[in-house]
Amino acid sequence: MTFRSFAATSVLALTVYAGPAQAQAPILVTTTADSGAGSLRAALAEAAAMDAPAQIIVTAAGDIAIDETLDYPGTAPLSIFGNGNSVTTAADVTLFSASNGADLTLRALHFAGPGGWSIENRADADGSAGKGIFVDVRDDQTGLVSLVLHDVSVSGVANHGIHVSDCSLADECGGGSGGGGEGSPASILVHLSDVRVEDAGNGKFDADGLRVDERAEGSVTFIAHRSVFTGVGADGVELDEGQAGDVIVEVTASAFNDNGAYCDPDLLASALPDPDEAEYEEGEVAEADIPGPVTGTLDDGCIEREVDLYEDGSVEAYAFGIDLDDGFDVDEAGDGSIHLVMDGSEIARNLDEGLDFDEEGAGGIVVSIVRSTATGNNDDGYKMSEEDAGDVTGTVLGSSAIGNGGVGAVFEEEGAGGVAVTIRDMVSYGNDDGETALEVVQEDDGAGSVDVSGGAMAEATEVEGATLSGL
Repeated sequence: MTFRSFAATSVLALTVYAGPAQAQAPILVTTTADSGAGSLRAALAEAAAMDAPAQIIVTAAGDIAIDETLDYPGTAPLSIFGNGNSVTTAADVTLFSASNGADLTLRALHFAGPGGWSIENRADADGSAGKGIFVDVRDDQTGLVSLVLHDVSVSGVANHGIHVSDCSLADECGGGSGGGGEGSPASILVHLSDVRVEDAGNGKFDADGLRVDERAEGSVTFIAHRSVFTGVGADGVELDEGQAGDVIVEVTASAFNDNGAYCDPDLLASALPDPDEAEYEEGEVAEADIPGPVTGTLDDGCIEREVDLYEDGSVEAYAFGIDLDDGFDVDEAGDGSIHLVMDGSEIARNLDEGLDFDEEGAGGIVVSIVRSTATGNNDDGYKMSEEDAGDVTGTVLGSSAIGNGGVGAVFEEEGAGGVAVTIRDMVSYGNDDGETALEVVQEDDGAGSVDVSGGAMAEATEVEGATLSGL
């Protein structure tokens, strides 16, 4: 089955599964009050009590101001059809949650937190920070857990704008690249159209525009059309598949711009030791004699410290840095692969990489980037990295990489797998200080090939462990 047919089948299956809701009379929301008869809160309680697929239709016009989370505790699928309403709060709370992992469909609703968050105005100092939309998958769920959003926006929340968690550690789940926690056997589908996430995740460390945490054997499917992730404190989108399972992505006509600045370099650079990196000969320096972890900053989690040791325990090298984030980040560990189709999309001005896809364990990376742009990102425009024996297959058609601080496009295979890259009509200039447009690396025993034709690439193509043709 092709990727496109898989995605279409998933959505069709969801639509068919949601069909029985048509047999239930819809629940009407007739007032914008926070609670009481006819309110959205009362409708959620009624839907949960039905223990069957339910529809809620908001007929009331105007904003719905809340003081505490609107929670749907049911397990049956729920669809809510808004009336262009904004759900707002002046408090640091999660705006909407499906606390028992129900399939959730939201249309024509907007969620707005108080905003004004930053590393200087953190929300997590006295407790957990509020999210926009939160789906908490049950430990015993199976099959497919779906979140479908159309004409939905999230803004002004301190934590993740949208979060689907299939991880026992909740917000402490960590990155998918070997991240901890356990999960259910279920897979996760997130399907977005005309969704905007803006000014989210600016009130705590590592809070993303959209985050999916998936553990155990399930997979993640992410589909986004005409959707925007901008001004997010951490990654615009982060998909963490931490154990067995694939990550399947289809993105069209979407944007991942101006993300990753919660760890503000202007405020944190002075906290780095001088020098912030060094290398030594074996036996020259003990670990106790190099700078220790940085403390006493606005958020110590923002300061990364890496130390490499020789076999005798002496220091080979150390490095400190500020943890900035990406436009779109995917981490897959365990038995599973990453599949991406991106068409007509933009990844611009993110404070780390534009696209940053990493796969480790059994599995590979297959990406197609078509008619898309990576512009003004602080590091690489597009970066695909395979750490183990899986293959990396990349196709870039009619796309551009312009003015990125790192390489325009990177495809690297660090284990025994192969790397095969096809570039057609790519435009690249102003990347890597004018040094490198394209980097393709096979570091181990696998084979590698790069075929480049058409386009205009001002910088060099660097190839290691692979054959180059077309130029």
